[in-house]
Amino acid sequence: MYQLLLTIMLILSVLIIIAVMMQPSKQNSAASAFSGGASELFGKTKARGFEAFMQKATAVLGVAWVAIAIALAFLSSK
Repeated sequence: MYQLLLTIMLILSVLIIIAVMMQPSKQNSAASAFSGGASELFGKTKARGFEAFMQKATAVLGVAWVAIAIALAFLSSK
């Protein structure tokens, strides 16, 4: 059981990395990261289409990753 959960954890880790890398950039250039792009951080525009899907997928993968991590910690303590 532990080996199965560990394998799932590794697969989820790779999928989270891929999901984060596939999310579209909200900034025009790398320089805007240092020049006060925070005003757009809490904008009122909602994500639509592919961007919304990727945000939800990343959140679901993150929750699953945490759940598997807790299960692995529980199993390793026994």
